[in-house]
Amino acid sequence: MIVYLSGVDVSSSALRFLSACLRQYRRVLGTRWRRLNGGRQALLTLAHLRSGQPYAQLAAGFGVGTTTVYRYVTEAVELLAALAPTLAEAVRTASTKAYLLLDGTLLPIGRIAADRPFYSGITRSTA
Repeated sequence: MIVYLSGVDVSSSALRFLSACLRQYRRVLGTRWRRLNGGRQALLTLAHLRSGQPYAQLAAGFGVGTTTVYRYVTEAVELLAALAPTLAEAVRTASTKAYLLLDGTLLPIGRIAADRPFYSGITRSTA
């Protein structure tokens, strides 16, 4: 395996926010020791969410096991999800606005015995 440094464009405010959330969560849990501190766990999570790097590559880059990467990413995503508004709150807030922009992400989905991928949603690939 070859390990290399890479750059990820993540805002420093997002990194600081998630780091603070993780440190507070660890204090509440009373965690004594972890392989990565809160800042490194936040960076690992944001790198995964931003670039979609596989757990094995992140594990090699951060010097931890793939199970640890899975656990750290899951923990951080659950913390962020707990801070997000519920669907009812989001709809209530949206109903007070003059207009609303919705954004979606097209994801490639696997096809068995196909030479070109399908995409989620109504977009068709032209090949």
